[in-house]
Amino acid sequence: MSTGLNTGDSAWLLVSTAMVLLMTPGLAFFYGGMVRSKNMLTMLYMSFICISLVTILWFLYGYGIAFGKDAGGAGLIGWGDWRLGNVTPDTLQGRIPEQIYACFQLTFAIITVALISGSIAGRARFGPWILFVVVWVTLVYLPIAHWVFAPSGWINEWGVMDFAGGLVVELNSGISGLAMALVLGRGVEFRRGEGPRPDNIPFVMLGLGLLWFGWFGFNAGSALSDGALATRAFVSTMIAGCSGMLTWRLLEWVRTRHLTRLGSASGALAGLVAITPSCAFVAVEGAFFIGVVAAVVCTYAVEVKLVAGYDDTLDVVGIHGAGGIVGVLALGFLATGRYQGSPGLFYGGAASVLGKQAVAVLAVAAYAFIVTFVIGKIIDRLFRMRMTPEEQDRGTDAAFVEG
Repeated sequence: MSTGLNTGDSAWLLVSTAMVLLMTPGLAFFYGGMVRSKNMLTMLYMSFICISLVTILWFLYGYGIAFGKDAGGAGLIGWGDWRLGNVTPDTLQGRIPEQIYACFQLTFAIITVALISGSIAGRARFGPWILFVVVWVTLVYLPIAHWVFAPSGWINEWGVMDFAGGLVVELNSGISGLAMALVLGRGVEFRRGEGPRPDNIPFVMLGLGLLWFGWFGFNAGSALSDGALATRAFVSTMIAGCSGMLTWRLLEWVRTRHLTRLGSASGALAGLVAITPSCAFVAVEGAFFIGVVAAVVCTYAVEVKLVAGYDDTLDVVGIHGAGGIVGVLALGFLATGRYQGSPGLFYGGAASVLGKQAVAVLAVAAYAFIVTFVIGKIIDRLFRMRMTPEEQDRGTDAAFVEG
């Protein structure tokens, strides 16, 4: 293998980083279009503020904790170069500049915490949300990122497959969203049985388009090269998103004889979420199947909140949580073992591959839920994160303007 800077790989990662960063404004529009107009501006800004907050803490200490040399040898946390003081534009991470590698990983952290805002849309005060972002990224995202993405992380060393963040981004945000939904309780509209009412479907479709575009950088960029691995991830992403969208529409028609634009967007999102951990490990048939299964599972998962009684306002749990689980577990069956990782059961692999994937799901879910719940409770107790029913009726935008 050649050593030194590879300009092609570096150029692809530069482009991929910009594409993934664009996903957070895409998420802002996606969420902003799904809520009532009285909550739209706050919903947009809850995503945008994550860009500045997470970027500063990432370069102060976040990258060092997530990707630094393992502290204690247990694979639990890193202890790196604070402020990247010894990292210059000439410093390499493999065959790419380490500074752009750090920026690429930063964009994952930004969108992960922004996703959680969908679970508490319309009932969280903006000031405490800022504090939550900083504390959650520090105590939840950084350790889990080290476990899965860092070479010395215990999940990585154990051989668990997660190519682009099914555990770190999707499952993590979904389960953390569930914890925060329980912390803040049911909103007044949920208690009335009204549910969310999308006030701007064009915003939703615009957001989906930006998310889908960025997802190619998210998944294919995780190859850290511009070769066969990135190509497989790119194609898998396209196929799973499309099969998820069509499957959701088919299920809508079978169940209600009615098709919705929001359903199409949700189906595509479910397929994209589920393919994230598996995009480079499966064949095109596997990508298609994952999109189909994710759409079926998520269609019913978003309705669990109505039975269980928790207010996951914009279905973060039902799509990102459930979709992430589908994608991670699917590798135990559909991984080909051709380019990276171990083969799944359908390709002659051992049952232990599926077992490791399942253990990783349980470990990440348990840690994310417990720590997020504690963080949310403390912040709500000290700074009143939950809005009053009167504030919720007026809307978060009014409360934001009033301070």
